[in-house]
Amino acid sequence: MIPFNKPYLTGKEMHYIYQAVYSGKISGNGLFTKKCQRLFEEHYGFKKALLTTSCTDALEMCAILAEIKTGDEVIMPSYTFVSTAIAFVRQGAKIIFADSRNDHPGIDENKIEELISSKTKAIVPVHYAGVACNMDKIMDIASKYNLLVIEDAAQAIDSAYKGKALGSIGHMAAFSFHETKNINAGEGGLLAINDERFIRRSEIIWEKGTNRAEFFRGEVNKYGWVDTGSSFLPSEIIAAYLWAQLENLENIQTKRKKIWEKYYNGLSEWAGKNGVRLPFIPDYATNNGHMFYLVCKTAGQRSDLIKRLKDNDILAVFHYLSLHKSNYYKDIHGDRKLENSDFYTDNLVRLPLYYELEEQDIDNIIKTITLK
Repeated sequence: MIPFNKPYLTGKEMHYIYQAVYSGKISGNGLFTKKCQRLFEEHYGFKKALLTTSCTDALEMCAILAEIKTGDEVIMPSYTFVSTAIAFVRQGAKIIFADSRNDHPGIDENKIEELISSKTKAIVPVHYAGVACNMDKIMDIASKYNLLVIEDAAQAIDSAYKGKALGSIGHMAAFSFHETKNINAGEGGLLAINDERFIRRSEIIWEKGTNRAEFFRGEVNKYGWVDTGSSFLPSEIIAAYLWAQLENLENIQTKRKKIWEKYYNGLSEWAGKNGVRLPFIPDYATNNGHMFYLVCKTAGQRSDLIKRLKDNDILAVFHYLSLHKSNYYKDIHGDRKLENSDFYTDNLVRLPLYYELEEQDIDNIIKTITLK
């Protein structure tokens, strides 16, 4: 069986975990945490980077920092993972779901402004498959209405918009290092802060509502409970694992993009003949090789394709289910239709893509798909 995903090990993970364990500091915010955070700040230009135990945690920190409260509205795409929404729902927000673009599963930037009301507090664009949303348009809308922009960059490590790193454009951003991501730590995430007014409080929220970080930097002579927060920071074991991955970022990205390109070139002719859409990357966006997906004409065509692949020991899967139709939120959302989001829910299929996917395996997948 060719699996859908296989987490890549660089070979240094256990070595760095050993170092972390025997350093005597494994509870978090130690040597490897600092190394990872410094890399993100220096390489991608984030004003502050904080490792978290998950992208969900990073999004929850964003919701707290944005001071989301009961009655506030937050605009985001319906075609996304539940974490994007639940982080803000937990703070009392009402989610105003936007439709996807007709050429890409990302949020339709042209549909955002009509959803804004006097209760709107933030826009949360999701960079689906690591492909940038039109951030100029989103930031212009946010500026016009004095809204915060929180980038859900869970899939967008090492991807850019007009040469600027995703996650560095909005006021805040969240990344994922789940085992399905390009760079993984099993679980893990990152909060990126780009607006200086959120930096000090982000550290306090990160450290269970205490000013502990300031104490250890010698900025205060004692620390205590000063704000809300939680235990959002990961252990040094997770950070050590992540550091091994980050050291190999360029190599991992190069390999994944080669696999992506082989799929694209090998399936283009077949897709054109069968009315199947390949991934679309706008001129302003880069491709980070996170995901290769196909958008079938019908749900039936997708089911047949998944079955054909499975019958040949290849695991392909669909992706998100529109959140506006979920059991938890459909009554709150109402009957406003989001046709593109529902279309991707019914018709999008993801192909295996991981570092150790061999050339012959990719050829086999392409042959299985294109075989008449």
